[in-house]
Amino acid sequence: MVLNLCGVAFKENGKIYNFLSDGIKLNKNDYVIVETEKGHQLGKVVSLLENSGKINKLKSVIRIASKVDYNKHLKNLSDAKNALLETRKEIQILDLKMRVIDCSYTFDRKQLLFNFIADERVDFRELVKILASKFKTRIELHQIGVRDKSKEIGGIGHCGRVLCCADFLNFMETISINMAKNQNIALNPNKINGACGRLLCCLAYEDDIYIECRREIPNIGDMVKIDGINGKVISVDILNQKYKVNLNDEIKEIKVKNGCNKK
Repeated sequence: MVLNLCGVAFKENGKIYNFLSDGIKLNKNDYVIVETEKGHQLGKVVSLLENSGKINKLKSVIRIASKVDYNKHLKNLSDAKNALLETRKEIQILDLKMRVIDCSYTFDRKQLLFNFIADERVDFRELVKILASKFKTRIELHQIGVRDKSKEIGGIGHCGRVLCCADFLNFMETISINMAKNQNIALNPNKINGACGRLLCCLAYEDDIYIECRREIPNIGDMVKIDGINGKVISVDILNQKYKVNLNDEIKEIKVKNGCNKK
């Protein structure tokens, strides 16, 4: 059975969540009211999908947002900014070692959600009581990581462009040190770490092609036999499919015959 799906984002360049459109005719960039675990939310349609197969308990689009809905959303955004300022004042008074990055109301204002960063666990029970009394709604505080912080705050990367996470990345991939090794990048923290202090997200972009291209290339330090002579690999050029070997103090460049399918 074919099910109509749509991808909805709640923030600009935010993570995309799939919802059942339930027969509602939607277009990209439509604003919709959707059902979520945290209550009703207003989001923007960023993709339209048709999917056949099992869909595991996806929530549904309730309706296309009206002008009244959108104005209510704008008021929620404005009130959330004021709530953020008030909350930061309360944190200072309570001397809590935490920093609130942002906050938002659910569309129905049944919850006020805060994202914060902290170096260690924080006992914020007293803060929750104060905020619940002040804003007359349910309070939820969520501790986020440094990658999420960079996404929220933004900045400029080593390349001179806006941080990928703040610009277009909707999903944070798992980045490993092996990706830097696969690409033969010097393991210098200043070179391979981003503004968040974690490994650069862009290490994942070309990792697949590097893995493919280096299959026929030995590692630096490996011993290989060239024309019957044993030699030591002293450098590699992965994308150009070359490596250099020291053969009895003679440096010889070897070209891999098969190469790789570079995209």
